[in-house]
Amino acid sequence: MSTNNRASSRSSGAANVFAAFFAGVQRTGTNLWQAILVLGRAPRAKPPRVRAGALVAVAATIAAIVALMFFLDAAASDWARHLPQWVIDPAEEITNFGLSGRFLYPLGFIVLFLAAVIGPWLSRMTRGVLATLVARFGFLFIAIGLPSLFDTIVKRLIGRARPYIGPRDNPFFYKPLSWSPEYASMPSGHATTAAAAAIAIGALWPRARAVMWAYALIIMFTRVAINVHHPSDVVAGGVVGVIGALMVRRWFAARGLVFFAQDLRAFPGPSLRRLGIAAREIVGRTAPAK
Repeated sequence: MSTNNRASSRSSGAANVFAAFFAGVQRTGTNLWQAILVLGRAPRAKPPRVRAGALVAVAATIAAIVALMFFLDAAASDWARHLPQWVIDPAEEITNFGLSGRFLYPLGFIVLFLAAVIGPWLSRMTRGVLATLVARFGFLFIAIGLPSLFDTIVKRLIGRARPYIGPRDNPFFYKPLSWSPEYASMPSGHATTAAAAAIAIGALWPRARAVMWAYALIIMFTRVAINVHHPSDVVAGGVVGVIGALMVRRWFAARGLVFFAQDLRAFPGPSLRRLGIAAREIVGRTAPAK
């Protein structure tokens, strides 16, 4: 093969790679946009009303947060300052598992991957399986991400000082609108993420609820133990996470996505058999050449 022919072959190969890449990007964007349109469509059904008991529980929790600020926050900060290093060191490692990115990055990658592989060359069953997975993982992403985003904004507007900032034993030290991490104590972002994850994952897989709530409580404890949050901060963060995730579940259910509207139970997920068939089809097929 002559030099010109080899150069032409390499150029053609590179052009095909770029064409396939941009086609994949376009397909991913189209699939994501269609998912957004479905998520934003008008409600198809009305979820059950929020029970009066739930509203009473929220009001009682808010009252408890205020009580904690007056009667426990200062003492908890003093307790945390005197913890031995062998308690603080593992708590500082464990608390990182409450970062929202620990959930959002893998969930976002999964949603993008699924959106990228859905194509008309797949069978109707496989497309249905993949669409179901996009809806379920999309629910997890939004149910965890939205409360975390809300928390990130609100706590900087509130401007409560972290326990290690300002006068000791003064849990009422604020700099509203400071937009500084040192004055972003309430609500706790880690607690919000952990509670939202417990609600969202538990909604899809009820058997995981006990484990997820144990995880959430451990994360909340570590935030107090390393003295970066008051107890009232983590309780407030938990409330934001719970309410936010529950609201997202109701939004999905009202649009016939992931959950039944009448009782908010999760739709059955794809069986292992169907998942296996879909996986084999995805691996064994590629988009037809244009």
